[in-house]
Amino acid sequence: MSGKRVLVIDDYADNLELMKIVLGLEGHIVETAADSASALCKLRESRPDLILMDIQMPGMDGLELTRRIRADPALKTIRIVALTACAMNDDQSRILGTGCDGYIAKPVNTRTLAAALQPYLSGRPMRGHRKLRSTDDPQARRTMLRRG
Repeated sequence: MSGKRVLVIDDYADNLELMKIVLGLEGHIVETAADSASALCKLRESRPDLILMDIQMPGMDGLELTRRIRADPALKTIRIVALTACAMNDDQSRILGTGCDGYIAKPVNTRTLAAALQPYLSGRPMRGHRKLRSTDDPQARRTMLRRG
């Protein structure tokens, strides 16, 4: 699935750089935005195949940006996967209810990220919302549990 356009929206520069490297190595064209306003500008310029959306950002958060994207007829069909450190049941319902197609709990496992995103980049119809398993290896799970 190389050559797909991915817009990564995150207020943390290290996360943007990491995603750009990991997805770029898979052959994807990666654009980044450090806030919701920049993301909206980029969405007016080009339409990505997938948006990776940080939920907790200053100013307009990722959930509000998702609502705006879903309300725009020109953008509403773009698949959106939330990136979040909040993965409790209430958070899941809120994230998916806002219009995200799936979500990945942080910290993201860079070794399994591409495989987790493949269904969203393939163009196949999705069957409902789902959590993407980005922490499938035991070491990553232990690290995530230690961080709380």
